[in-house]
Amino acid sequence: MKLTLDRIGIGEGPGAALPATSAVATTRIPGIAAVETEGAPTLASLIAGGRMTPETGRVLLDGASDPARIRELFALVDTPTIAEPFADLRVLTVVQEDLVLADQRGNRANAQLFLEAIGLGDHEHTRLRALPTEARVRLLTELAVLRPGVEGIVLTSPERHGGDTEAWFRVVEDLSARGFTVLVVTGVAASLHLRQLLPVDDGVDEPSSTPAVSPEGLPE
Repeated sequence: MKLTLDRIGIGEGPGAALPATSAVATTRIPGIAAVETEGAPTLASLIAGGRMTPETGRVLLDGASDPARIRELFALVDTPTIAEPFADLRVLTVVQEDLVLADQRGNRANAQLFLEAIGLGDHEHTRLRALPTEARVRLLTELAVLRPGVEGIVLTSPERHGGDTEAWFRVVEDLSARGFTVLVVTGVAASLHLRQLLPVDDGVDEPSSTPAVSPEGLPE
């Protein structure tokens, strides 16, 4: 599956809310969309995820313009004001709420099992604001891919939480290796670093999307 941002933009000139932005994400190689103005990451994410129409440019899924299909397949993750959990929530609470969105029972036992499965069992009482960025990206993306039909992720500005860029990008690479199409919307400086970490496209067949935690594996 291939998601293409072809010079998407909102407004024109130096004061544009979203200057023309392009990126390509596949199930082999994560995409990186570099944006800089204050509200641009949220705008770019909404457009990339099929939730908003750009004033200029286009978004293509496997070469076709299909916003409804993109909305079905792609989850927005940690998008400010749109899909960003409250910072003071405990990790366990975030998991319980998102399990419900994934049509799972949001009880404590299910949430604890999920956290153990993704290696974050020690963080159930941690406030989200205190969670290391690598762990935050792992938590929120793994919850997103549990939702029925999700095969892609639009991850917004993970660098705003600080931490080791290479560490959280390994989470992104892991998702790609499992067959998910991941687009990272990030700042220009971070994008330069991330592009140095990208793998080389070897042209092999794309893997099928596989969640780390099967919804059927969670206790009732």
